Amino acid sequence: MQTIPVYCKNTDTLIYAPFGQRLYDFLQERQMLPETPYLGALVNNEVHDLSYQIHKPAIIDFFDYYSTYGRHFYIRSLFFLLCKTVHDLFPLKVKLRIKHSISGGRYCTLDNMDEPITEELVRRMFQHMKKVVQMNIPFERVEMLTDDAIKAFQELGLEDKYELLKARNKIFTSVYRLDNTINYYYGYMVPSTGYLQLFGLEKYESGILLKIPSAKNLKVLPKTHQNPKLFAQYQLSKDWSEKMGVVTVSDMNRIVREGKALETILVAEAFQEKWIANVADQIHQKDGVKMVLICGPSSSGKTTTCRRLSVQLAVLGYHPVQISVDDFFVERDETPLDANGEKDFEALEAIDLPLFNDTLKRLVAGECVEIPTFDFAKGSKIWTGKTLQLEENSIMVVEGIHCLNPKLTEQIPDELKFKIFVSALTSISIDRQNPIPTTVNRLIRRIVRDYNYRGYSALDTIRRWNSVRRGEEKNIFPFQENADVMINTSLIFELGLLKNYAIPILQKVPETEPEHAAASILLKFLSFFQPVYENDIPPTSILREFVGGSKFKY
Repeated sequence: MQTIPVYCKNTDTLIYAPFGQRLYDFLQERQMLPETPYLGALVNNEVHDLSYQIHKPAIIDFFDYYSTYGRHFYIRSLFFLLCKTVHDLFPLKVKLRIKHSISGGRYCTLDNMDEPITEELVRRMFQHMKKVVQMNIPFERVEMLTDDAIKAFQELGLEDKYELLKARNKIFTSVYRLDNTINYYYGYMVPSTGYLQLFGLEKYESGILLKIPSAKNLKVLPKTHQNPKLFAQYQLSKDWSEKMGVVTVSDMNRIVREGKALETILVAEAFQEKWIANVADQIHQKDGVKMVLICGPSSSGKTTTCRRLSVQLAVLGYHPVQISVDDFFVERDETPLDANGEKDFEALEAIDLPLFNDTLKRLVAGECVEIPTFDFAKGSKIWTGKTLQLEENSIMVVEGIHCLNPKLTEQIPDELKFKIFVSALTSISIDRQNPIPTTVNRLIRRIVRDYNYRGYSALDTIRRWNSVRRGEEKNIFPFQENADVMINTSLIFELGLLKNYAIPILQKVPETEPEHAAASILLKFLSFFQPVYENDIPPTSILREFVGGSKFKY
C-alpha cells in the first residue's frame, strides 16, 4: 500500500498515511476525537473539509469551531439545514431568504409564503431541524458537471445560483447534497448534521432569526437583543436594492455585462449622498449641536463620510471643522497590547486621551490649536503647523472608531453632540441564501487601503484582522445603538471595483503562510464578480478613500 508523509501540527508528529485516505478516517484511525470536534483542516495552508483525500505530502492543521474557518463551516451547514427544512415543510414556491446578521444570528424571511410567520410555525421548523440533526445525515460533497448543476438549480427555482454558476465558466462544480436536497454554498461544510448540536430559531420582527452559538463558547447561544436602529438601516438598504433590481451578485453582473454599470453607479452614489444630506438636515433641526461624532468599525468609510457630511453642513450655513481621532494615536511603541501580545490599535488606550481632550477643550474655548497628523508608515505623530480655530458658526465634525464611547468626549455635554454610526452593511448577497458578511466587505476594503496608504501587505492585514475584530466587538459595537442616526456606506457595485485592486495584492500572500488560506478564500469570492472600472467612479465616492483618486484630502 502506498503511503504519504503527513506532518500533523496538532500532535506535532510525522505520520505515513495511506494514499487517498480521507481526513475524517485519518482522525478516526488515530482517535483524534477531542471534546470539541474537528470540523476541517488546513492542508498545506488551503482549507478543506474532512472528506478531503490525502494524495500528496502535506502539513495538516485540523481546526474546530473556535477557528474562523470552523465557525464558517458550522454557519454554512446551518444554512443548508434550514434550507432543507423549508424544502421539506413548504411547497416548492416558498423560498428561504437569508438576509443579514443581527443579534447573534442571521435574519431570514420566507418569500411567497401564503401564511404569516408565527411563533408556532417557527417552533415547527425548529423541531424539524432538530429531527434532521438527530438523524445525523451526512453533508455529501459531490462533483457535478456544471451544466447538470445548473439544470438542477433551475428545477428548484434557484435562478440566482445557476446564473452565478453559468458566469464562472467551469466544467465541474462542487455541490453539497443533504438527503434529498442539493445546494451550493461557496465553501465547505461539517461532516454531518449530527455536528450541529446547538442552534436556535426564533420569530424576529416579521421574519425568523437563525441563532448561532457564541464564537467563544459552542455550548452557549447569545441572548437575543433588539437592535432597532441597525435593523432599520439594513432594511432600508435591502429594500432600496430590491427597488433597483440588484439583490444578488448575478443581478449586478448582468448590469455590467449589459453596459449599464455607469447608470447604476451614479444612482447608487446619489442615493448615498441624499441620505448624508438628510442627516445634515437632522443635525440642523436639533438645537445647540456643536460637535458631530462619527463612529464606525475599520474601513467603514468614516473619513469620507466626515468630508461629505461637512459639505452638506456647509450648504446649511455651518463652518465645519474636521477632526480625525486617528491623528491622536499614541506613538506606535506606546500602543497597548491585547491578550495575545499583539498591538491593539482598536483599544481606547491607543488614543492619546489627555492630548485629545485638551485639544477639544481649547477649541471650545475659542483658542487656535495646533493639530497633529499621524504618519501610519512611521507610527508617529507629526506636527506640521496645522491649526484649527472655531468661528461663531463652526461645528466640529469628529470621526474615529471610539466616537460613540462616552469616555472619549466625557468633558463635552451630551446636548452639544450629534452621534452617527457608519458601517458597510452590504446590501447585495451572493445569492438569496448566502449573504455577504459585512466583515468580508470591510476586510477587502482594508487590504486595498493598507497596501496603498499604510505600507502593509495583504499578509499583514489578514494576520491582524482577528485582533481588529476583537477590538470592534469590545470597543465599537456595544455603543452602536447609542447613535442618533446610522449611515450605510456600502455600494452595490463596490466589490466589482475592489477586486481589480485586491486580487494582485492577495496573490502575493505566500503559500508557506497560514494566512494563505484566507487569501485563497477571498480570491475565490472575488472571482464571482464582473469587474467595474475606476473611470466610472465619482471623485467624491466613499470608495476613493481606499482606491485613490479622491477630491478630498485625507
